[in-house]
This record gives sequence, C-alpha cells and structure tokens, in this order.
Amino acid sequence: MTTNVDKIKNMIRKICEMLVDKPETIKLGEEKRDDATILVLSVDKSDVGKIIGRNGQTAKALRALVNAAATRMGDKVLLEIRE
Repeated sequence: MTTNVDKIKNMIRKICEMLVDKPETIKLGEEKRDDATILVLSVDKSDVGKIIGRNGQTAKALRALVNAAATRMGDKVLLEIRE
C-alpha cells in the first residue's frame, strides 16, 4: 500500500530527475521528527546547484510543492536538501 509520504517522495524524485544531469545519484530518505516527516534529498555534488536554483528559487518551489501536497493529505512533511 502506498502511503501519502511515498506519493510525495515519488513526485519529488520525478521532478528532480528532470532537473539533474545524474539522476541515478538521487537519494531520497525519510526521517521522523516530532510530528513531522522530513524528506532528505541528496544529489551528486555537481547537481546541487540545479536543485537549489538561482537565489534558492528551485528549492523554495520544491518545498512549496511538498508542503501543498502534504497539507492536502493532512500530513506534515518537510524537505531538506543535503549534499
């Protein structure tokens, strides 16, 4: 059975695959903190800038998508980007 968090992870993975040069290096983990689920995204060092975007605009957009999807599903999910 696919959970709401799994659906959000799949969405983020598909978006990131289109943004980066090395989609095979995308790692998307999951951590629980208090009442929230933290999605931990890591990509190849050469692709980090593509995920962050100019002035962080791409990262903000990804976080907004995660927040909107999670809120609609009644969950609290946050996105953390790591190298």
